[in-house]
Amino acid sequence: MKASAFRSVALGMVHGRFQPFHNGHLEYVLEAAGHCRELLVGITNPGPDPVPAEPASPHRHLAEANPFPFAERSAMIRAALAEANLDLRRVAMVPFPVHDPTLWNRYVPAETVHFIRVFSQWEAEKAARLRGAGFAVVELPAPPAKEVSGTEVRRRLAEGGNWQELVPPAVVELIAGRNP
Repeated sequence: MKASAFRSVALGMVHGRFQPFHNGHLEYVLEAAGHCRELLVGITNPGPDPVPAEPASPHRHLAEANPFPFAERSAMIRAALAEANLDLRRVAMVPFPVHDPTLWNRYVPAETVHFIRVFSQWEAEKAARLRGAGFAVVELPAPPAKEVSGTEVRRRLAEGGNWQELVPPAVVELIAGRNP
């Protein structure tokens, strides 16, 4: 279902690795929050255990693509959403093992509507898997191309480039305050 044909739901969900949480993620989460009373933010690759490789997203399982642990990503998201004046009483962070549909019901109620921006084959694959599991999926409008990516933020961080312009100020503060 396209977002233009969609009004509002009680419980919605967005998900991603958020490695780290950047400006594009913030836009995505705020847009989805505008369509629901409560929002779950599913953090994929939540634990240290290896996840299987995904042909539609060949880097997502690699250690270097997942430098921030669940707790740090959760803190980044909460700080950025608070800074954007989203009422955090409407938001909950949950682990979301997107690679293992047998675990989804442990974290996500069946009535949850999943909001997805489809930029690539990977997001289309996630939408198909969620629909196949019986979840409602709403596709939010996506720009023709990603304006910022976690890959680019991580590259700039590693090379000492200007990564700060790609993430919300609250996230800059958290990343800059990390112990090396």
